Amino acid sequence: MDVTSALKAFVRTVERRSMTRAARDLGISQPAVSKLVRKLEAHVGVKLLERNSRALRTTAEGLRLYESSQQALSALDSALEQIQGAAGAIGGVLRLHAPACLGERHLHRIVMAFQDLHPEVAVSLILDNQGGNLVDENVDLAVRMGRPAGQDLVTRKVGLVERILVASPDYLRRHGAPRSPADLGDHRLIVTDAALSDRKTLRLCTAEAPVEIPVRPSLTTNNARVLVDALRAGRGVGTTQVLLVADDLAAGRLTRVLPRYEIEATELYLAYPSSRFLRPAVRAFIDFAVPALRRIEGVT
Repeated sequence: MDVTSALKAFVRTVERRSMTRAARDLGISQPAVSKLVRKLEAHVGVKLLERNSRALRTTAEGLRLYESSQQALSALDSALEQIQGAAGAIGGVLRLHAPACLGERHLHRIVMAFQDLHPEVAVSLILDNQGGNLVDENVDLAVRMGRPAGQDLVTRKVGLVERILVASPDYLRRHGAPRSPADLGDHRLIVTDAALSDRKTLRLCTAEAPVEIPVRPSLTTNNARVLVDALRAGRGVGTTQVLLVADDLAAGRLTRVLPRYEIEATELYLAYPSSRFLRPAVRAFIDFAVPALRRIEGVT
């Protein structure tokens, strides 16, 4: 029996709580995963998983084996990649998770530039706004807006993402430009969920003191593309990250509103599971991505 393959199938099944999802991650069939786990149970002489039609649960012996073998397998993968790296090649699969707005606008280009340097690295780029569990989702590295929560993560701060108020020139011609934060109450407002406080106020920052303005948005969305499209179409004044609209501002498609004020900046982080050894491909991407992210206009 290939003990290493059986342990990998077992560990991934525990992390994913499903043999079907573990099989998908490992690139093999679900029956193959089930067979490897059964062989491992026969090899160690104890039951590792309790299975029925609705749930999969780790036994006490299975939990001990999982905890002791998880880091050993990570160390083995890391050692093999380090040997490959010493020979001049960094390879393997890198699973990268990021918010859709950043991934669509900037991160995919950073990934492609990284692969130009390291063509043996295959990248799985997962873009959505749900910050799931990195271990459960088999994610090597995540880009996060806001400080990541959880003691099981190692984080590295990249910088701050600037957020401002903008509108289209057409909208401002038709409705006039607000001259003070209080004037926003007379305008159609387009915002993301993250821009508003729990009290449904908009917090604006200046060099002097922050100001909180009660607002009644005409459109609230969690999708950056919808937000920017609505602003370009002249639907109102909106809150947005500079990194999403830098080109629009330079081309005159959007204009900054109330330039003395900013929305509170968002912290930008990289995060990876603390339970895993940092493989060479992951380390190389971090070293490459941090300065590249900091060069994006709107990241300080």
